[in-house]
Amino acid sequence: MSLIVQKFGGSSVGDAARIQNVARRVVATRESGNDVVVVVSAMGRTTDELHELARQISPNPPGRELDMLLTAGERISMALLAMAIHELGHQAVSFTGSQAGIITTTDHGRAKIKEVRGDRLRQAVAEGKIAIVAGFQGVSDETLDVTTLGRGASDTTGVAIAAALDADVCEIFTDVDGVYTADPRMVPDARILHAVSYEEMLEMAASGARVLAARSVEYARNYGVLVRVTSSFNDSPGTFVREEDERMEKAIISGVTHDVSEAKVTVHGVPDKPGIAARLFGNVAEQGVNVDMIVQNVSTAGVTDISFTVPRDQIEQARAIIDPIAVEIGAGGVDFDSAIAKVSLVGAGMKSHPGVAADMFAALSDAGVNIEMISTSTIRISVVVRESDTERAVRAVHDRFHLPEGAVAREEHPTGPGN
Repeated sequence: MSLIVQKFGGSSVGDAARIQNVARRVVATRESGNDVVVVVSAMGRTTDELHELARQISPNPPGRELDMLLTAGERISMALLAMAIHELGHQAVSFTGSQAGIITTTDHGRAKIKEVRGDRLRQAVAEGKIAIVAGFQGVSDETLDVTTLGRGASDTTGVAIAAALDADVCEIFTDVDGVYTADPRMVPDARILHAVSYEEMLEMAASGARVLAARSVEYARNYGVLVRVTSSFNDSPGTFVREEDERMEKAIISGVTHDVSEAKVTVHGVPDKPGIAARLFGNVAEQGVNVDMIVQNVSTAGVTDISFTVPRDQIEQARAIIDPIAVEIGAGGVDFDSAIAKVSLVGAGMKSHPGVAADMFAALSDAGVNIEMISTSTIRISVVVRESDTERAVRAVHDRFHLPEGAVAREEHPTGPGN
């Protein structure tokens, strides 16, 4: 008998009919001889609607009370799913994050998991019941207050529970069939990958792929949790996310991702002196603005230009910080540009294959796409282009590396429950 953790996202439990569909999937897994623990998100747009409701009451609600409000969404989902499973003749019991023993820091809205005790989950499973856990939430061991883990954190909840219970696999059910070589809405011939490594999935999540939250992938990597991403609405085999091994090194490229949620900031005429960059980015970091790509030009006549990207929804916050700093350091001015996109090429095999960057740049050049910034890691190459060029850039790179033809197909499927 295997222990399987199954996580269902908001679209999977969006209404009563979909909750009943999830119940049938869970019961089928149980009737196949497996122990099952389920993690659920809030129904559909419930979390967004609760946020909007809070804003109608208070423009700046206390973090503790906002967390109390937002966690209601997952509690609704878990109770309804338990009822649906009971209607199918199986025992199910639902748990809030705190009841499941998910212990967190006290940072409301962005708490981190410190440990998952899971005693009540183990007891429920030992009694032959299906345990259902509210995602996205936990409890502070310092204040005993309810906390939330941040948007998209139900994935993290699922992986953390799988790690704590030593589950055989954590299955993430969503509204897509798996991890694609590119966004299929933009590249119709994009295909599903059989498997990607933790490192590849981390880079893909960080560079625009929305299929898995980056925190959940990092947690899975740290604890060696086998993850399968698949659809709630069909029987797709999905994509396995796991440790890289020798079978994966035959794949040079795994996929092309894009992100249109960033903006570019350029500070012109920055004095080329020690400490200037530290002062600039130190102030930005202190105000909680995330910086991604950074490029500094070669100094000319003692001044240089520094460009970097920030989340588009933080651009006004960034403007309020950077404009006065630019004056203080004697910079020539600041430009803010929201009409950009980041296009990234990700693949573990590029570590040992030269010429990948050159091929990517050639593909963009042939497509008439201008590159404004470049950033790399050992398994990723990212470029900033005009937002209007996003689709053309993604298709050009996808075609250049022959991704539709199966050039990155894994020759063997990973073993594990559900395969």
